[in-house]
Amino acid sequence: MGAVFRYWIAAWSLSHAGDWRFPIGTFAVNLIGCLVVGCLAGLVVKHDFFSPEMRLFLITGIAGGFTTFSAFGLETFHLLRRDEVLMAAGYVVSSVLGGLFLVGLGYFLVTARG
Repeated sequence: MGAVFRYWIAAWSLSHAGDWRFPIGTFAVNLIGCLVVGCLAGLVVKHDFFSPEMRLFLITGIAGGFTTFSAFGLETFHLLRRDEVLMAAGYVVSSVLGGLFLVGLGYFLVTARG
């Protein structure tokens, strides 16, 4: 279900973005996913609102299917809440730079002639 929602939002965003080159669809999905997972996590912490099975379904299944960026945001937030600022910074920097590097590596491996 999350992946279907992602498709709808991304498609809608692209159809309304005109010739804007910024990846608005993915950007919107990532931010909306972070808001949703933050609300769900808050309900769990403040009200113990969901059973463990429902948490898994909503946070990992629905929100994770919508965007794994929401899981990345939640994990980073938890590190910051535990005052593990250096760990959070390392996680963010290594995830972004490592991800970009590996995208480039994969692209190079597939497109290299030889």
